[in-house]
Amino acid sequence: MFQQPKYNSLLPLIFAVVLIVGIFIGLKLNQSNTMNSLIPTEGVTGNNKINEVLSYIQNEYVDTINKKQLTDNAIASLLENLDPHSAYIPASDLESTNESLQGNFEGIGIEFNILKDTIIVVSALSGGPSEILGIRAGDRIVKVDGKIVAGVKITNEGVLKKLKGKGGTKVTVSILRRGSNKLIDFKITRDKIPLYSVDVAYMLSDKTGYIKINRFAATTYQEYMDAFNKLTVQGMQNLIIDLRNNGGGYLNTATAIADEFLSNNKMIVYTKGKARPKEEYKATSKGSFEQGKLCVLIDEGSASASEILSGCIQDNDRGTIVGRRSFGKGLVQEQTEFTDGSAIRLTIARYYTATGRGIQKPYKKGDLADYYSEEVHRYEKGELQNADSVHFADTLKYRTPKGKIVYAGGGIMPDVFVPLDTMGRSQYLSNLIFNGIINEFALLYADKNRTTLYKYKDVNDFDKKFKVDEALFNSLVVFAEGRKIKKDEKGISASKAIIEMEIKALIARNIWRNEGFYPIFNKMDKTLTKALEVIEK
Repeated sequence: MFQQPKYNSLLPLIFAVVLIVGIFIGLKLNQSNTMNSLIPTEGVTGNNKINEVLSYIQNEYVDTINKKQLTDNAIASLLENLDPHSAYIPASDLESTNESLQGNFEGIGIEFNILKDTIIVVSALSGGPSEILGIRAGDRIVKVDGKIVAGVKITNEGVLKKLKGKGGTKVTVSILRRGSNKLIDFKITRDKIPLYSVDVAYMLSDKTGYIKINRFAATTYQEYMDAFNKLTVQGMQNLIIDLRNNGGGYLNTATAIADEFLSNNKMIVYTKGKARPKEEYKATSKGSFEQGKLCVLIDEGSASASEILSGCIQDNDRGTIVGRRSFGKGLVQEQTEFTDGSAIRLTIARYYTATGRGIQKPYKKGDLADYYSEEVHRYEKGELQNADSVHFADTLKYRTPKGKIVYAGGGIMPDVFVPLDTMGRSQYLSNLIFNGIINEFALLYADKNRTTLYKYKDVNDFDKKFKVDEALFNSLVVFAEGRKIKKDEKGISASKAIIEMEIKALIARNIWRNEGFYPIFNKMDKTLTKALEVIEK
């Protein structure tokens, strides 16, 4: 969670001296009786001492140093030793880091996969330059600006490097289309391509809608409202919002969405820091969904802005939280960019839910590995299977206006716990998923059978009529063997239903994207099933 970036051309000068302190991290002074220090020590304190050390390293170190790299590493180490979320972002990484939260990037606007050393277009993004020119799902990109990219072992990163670029610049792609023996050249003018943070929105039943949000970016509020309005027209009375594995984003985006569920002047969240006075975020005018039944889904991957939204719903007795305990990130970062294109995200405050609880989980300064592997510890302690394995001290107990007990000090604990689903899991299934076998198989099937698949009216028609029969399932098994995944009868017996569902859902995704995938995939989702049961009882 961090606030919108702040810019100040003077900050590099202000921070320069302080940041050099990082040079000391990891440095061990070698005390020797045979050589005296070349650094004058009398009267050297504070900033002067730092400058002298930097000068000493530059002038006297045994090897040539890369000053920029040394400074970057020093700053990163300095921030890592503050808390797990303060970070330094080098100029080379800043653009890609910001893209996911700005809600767009610049490129040609396609989703692609690399199969058999060939770039295959999965879909041309709606409204993007590739779709406008007529590039289709299933097209093979053979050349980019006249250079062969098929059969040369190109990587995903290599494709992105060739196809992404500044808006207004041009790139020519040569495409081989099924049914044609000649390459088709498309001269594409790159443009801003939206990165959607609402994965899908559809009706689970006649009266209950479902919206899945994957991040809280600059465009998320408008995306959410578009999805909400679409479902309202379809008769939605109840709403389930899925925030599982949503790692957060902008604070103001989370509060804007929370405002839609609360009556005027209700507390959403407040922040407070050593140098930042208490700042309250309260609901304003009438929200679009203040009365209907509401459920929010969370898990151990729900963090930051996800916890602000779910915590506010819980603390105001506005809805039911379903799933497993959230990540536990209650620190607010502010991003500051420097004139060289780099930036720091510095923790400047903590946030507190409406009842006054802080939900930041404990951490040791400088121990990032333990902090980010805490989910593994939860699994080992049995917490992901049993809610009784979670223990909070009485001193961390709070009460909502209606008297419900909630806790601080380590994420949002759901009102309705749903254990991690391990039914039907096997090593065979894991091998298929982690090696991308089912995804690759489904893509190839969809690519070969597009004409037939396009005959279905929509995903509902496909879901009712399309069956993963024995012949198709066995084709996957043979395909997997060709990718060195041995046939495992025991694993197949345990996981067959899940594998069949994955095949069907992924085939649908290659035709209707997320609108095809989730309605099929979610049918075996026990957390969503429980939420639907809770909200419609």
